Amino acid sequence: VQLVESGGGLVQPGGSLRLSCAASGLTFSTYVMSWHRQVPGKERELVAAISRAGGTTNFADSVKGRFTISRDNTKNTMYLQMNSLKPEDTAVYYCNARRDYQYWGQGTQVTVSS
Repeated sequence: VQLVESGGGLVQPGGSLRLSCAASGLTFSTYVMSWHRQVPGKERELVAAISRAGGTTNFADSVKGRFTISRDNTKNTMYLQMNSLKPEDTAVYYCNARRDYQYWGQGTQVTVSS
């Protein structure tokens, strides 16, 4: 199983980024997918999650109204659209696939700074 995140980078406050998570080696549509983030010295936290068919989503209170999670089961890919970014969104963002087991990607750095 491989989860590969992309789309991170440096953005100014108020800007936008779109993260992608490309999955391989698993039956993507049978996994609940989620994005998590972590900053040094803190625990990894859930940012957003999406159900197998994409009909149900959940968000951390800190990103509600700014972030959108989606998935394309035909492309084995999950997305995180991040708008109105704030410096406190700076973190390494990780993709997670969960069913009987869970798998993690390597992470992509997002830095929000002027």
